[in-house]
Amino acid sequence: MFRRISLSIAAAIFTLALSSVARADEIQIVGNSTGSLSTATVNCVFNSATNTFTFTVTNTSPFDARITGIGFDIGPGNISGFSGGNVAGFTFSDGNLGNVPQFNSANLDFGWTTGNSGNFNGGSPNNGLAPGNSLTFTVSGAAFAGMTEEQICNAIFLRFQRVGANGEGSDVGRPGGPNEPVPEPATLLLLGTGVAGVAARIRRRRNKAQGAESDEV
Repeated sequence: MFRRISLSIAAAIFTLALSSVARADEIQIVGNSTGSLSTATVNCVFNSATNTFTFTVTNTSPFDARITGIGFDIGPGNISGFSGGNVAGFTFSDGNLGNVPQFNSANLDFGWTTGNSGNFNGGSPNNGLAPGNSLTFTVSGAAFAGMTEEQICNAIFLRFQRVGANGEGSDVGRPGGPNEPVPEPATLLLLGTGVAGVAARIRRRRNKAQGAESDEV
């Protein structure tokens, strides 16, 4: 009975890890302070041959919360050399987007802003992405070399404005929810493997103990 339970737990965790890997191209964004009032999904595709990253942002927030800024912090320090185009009210910037105080002052390497602010923490709600709508963005850069699709996708930050029923709030969201690290699929795989190993060790001890009892009889 214990053997079946242990193996079932290990199998469940292993399946969870595999499913996380399979869904690495889609992430959920949750506002840092407003939670479910500031949400979005991001679908990502990375072409490692051309170092080109394409992603689609869908605003899933309730009421009229608008996404007015999109930024990426792909590594320590200032990383530049990216190229991208303007998309439906969003202007591309290679650096100079400012930082994100809500997340340990994360330094944004590139991104898109609305209005004329040119700063991730500004932006124009009138030009922002409204709930229920989607936009697709493309960016290329040599600094993507060696990175995975998941690493780039999870480096995203979204700026929300007009948050809440009265539209008076603003927020910043990132993968994993408020100030929570995003679990790597490799970590989940290691966890699943570890549980399976523990289950196997316990099974061997039980078999050894049962063998000793049989010898005594």
